[in-house]
Amino acid sequence: MKRDPRTVILEPVVTEKTARMRETSNEVFFKVARDANKIEIRGAVEELFDVVVTDVRTMSVRGKVKRLGRFEGRRASWKKAIVTLKEGQTIEFFEHA
Repeated sequence: MKRDPRTVILEPVVTEKTARMRETSNEVFFKVARDANKIEIRGAVEELFDVVVTDVRTMSVRGKVKRLGRFEGRRASWKKAIVTLKEGQTIEFFEHA
């Protein structure tokens, strides 16, 4: 059974570094579901944004330990995907920023 692409791709990661990577090497960063694999991520990006994906790299990001006074907690861990698009293709979502 195929997953809904909106449950695989959760949100874009927008930082100064990701903006620079998008302009120089045509790579886009997404926060994805923890159990999503590269094949699902590739299919979801191609279906949602109508682009051709050439490469997908993933990494698990550990949640930071945060303190509030003497109380300590941890942010949730999450998974990041670096998606390389075919030369000349862009995702309009990022271009309007």
